[in-house]
Amino acid sequence: MLGQAVRRFATSAVRSSHYAEGPGKNLPFSVDNKWRLLGMMVLFFGSGFAFPFIVVRHQILKK
Repeated sequence: MLGQAVRRFATSAVRSSHYAEGPGKNLPFSVDNKWRLLGMMVLFFGSGFAFPFIVVRHQILKK
């Protein structure tokens, strides 16, 4: 009885867990529009690059 329930759950879980396949389909953002992707990457990496400079400026201006 328990074995049958486990078997049914395992097969239904495998069937319902199919996602779209292919390059870029498993990412949390779209790679179809290259200009939007470029803008997102510039914002992401640019903010990480600028953060230390902003912190240093804040510390220098703080009295």
